[in-house]
Amino acid sequence: MEWVDIDTPEMRRSGRDLLSLALIDSRNCTLHRFSAFEPPLQLPPVAEFDPPLWTLGHAGWFQEYWVGRNLERHRGLAADPRRPRLASIEPNADAWYDPAGVPADQRWSLPLPSSEATRSYLVETLESTLELLNHAPETDEGLYFFRLALFHEDALAEGLAVAAQTLGLPVPGLEWPLPAALREPIGLPGGGWRLGSDPAGFAFDNEMPAHEVRLAEFEIDAQPVSWAQYAEFIEDGGYDNADWWTAEGWAWLQLTGRRAPRHVEQVRHRVMVRRGNSLVQVAAQTPVMHVNWYEARAWCRWAGRRLPSEAEWERAACTAITRGFRWGEVWEWTADRFEPYPGFVAHPDAGRSLAGFGRHRVLRGGSVATRWRMKEPRQRHSAPPERDELFCGFRSCAL
Repeated sequence: MEWVDIDTPEMRRSGRDLLSLALIDSRNCTLHRFSAFEPPLQLPPVAEFDPPLWTLGHAGWFQEYWVGRNLERHRGLAADPRRPRLASIEPNADAWYDPAGVPADQRWSLPLPSSEATRSYLVETLESTLELLNHAPETDEGLYFFRLALFHEDALAEGLAVAAQTLGLPVPGLEWPLPAALREPIGLPGGGWRLGSDPAGFAFDNEMPAHEVRLAEFEIDAQPVSWAQYAEFIEDGGYDNADWWTAEGWAWLQLTGRRAPRHVEQVRHRVMVRRGNSLVQVAAQTPVMHVNWYEARAWCRWAGRRLPSEAEWERAACTAITRGFRWGEVWEWTADRFEPYPGFVAHPDAGRSLAGFGRHRVLRGGSVATRWRMKEPRQRHSAPPERDELFCGFRSCAL
């Protein structure tokens, strides 16, 4: 049998056969990541992420809700999300797993079924999805919800990796960044850039519509800021000097008492961080990780540089790979607030983007926990500026 690559951004334009394989692959990854929490652990509620068992069940619910129970799945973006759906194969599924009906602060107290029962639910929903996919129209409209289910589950699997790292558990299947030689910054000329995704294939609503922007000439780092570079900021008293921080960032720093990025145990002489359940010395020339937007911006001000705009980042990622632009090991903070593009129209799963507009900051790229098929340079990720549990870092631009 000829080998095919199902872990590539080209999956946004995949047909039924590859999509079927990718959905199975995504489910296997979810279950593998969930294994970090088995046998069932008594976990304390953590506000930064959902209960892992809830995330596991939600993966099946989302697929069933938007595919198996959705009478308008063949219509793609034209589907009416308000139309009544078929009943779930699990009578309590909506009460447990619908994020619109179960606020995040209530999910830790839900009477969820066992992991064994949840796995059985996932088997049934996936079998139904694959059967429906086999008869779906081979069009962007006909495959839209199947592609959405794939990428949603990929994101859930990354969330399980974040949860394991946060809780100090081994993170299954993760390969940490390897050191790379420092490259000179890359200069790019000014001019027009078409920001965002065109409608062919699959795109998230916050990537659309693509539109022209004008960029001035700029210089951008060829790789994310390294531990060696960030350690200089720490050792120079970066966490003690309010001059480098925004007012909100300084208030966050005083509230948390943070003296270094999350999971760092030692900085002087060598950087020691916790990875999963191990304390390790990180290579100096690997990307700094688990920094929030406030920390990224403070480092830039200290270094006499700035965060790139998301348009600058996207242009460099799309055009400067052959010049050494390295990305995909950490999600990278940009300067921009997460806002809708001009002419934005919400897709049926509207809550994905609307909840973050106005308060979140934009991250671009992807991390070591992100599947490669999710690493599309035009994809927009977002998070509140104080969030540092993600596998996130940053790069800088010249002023």
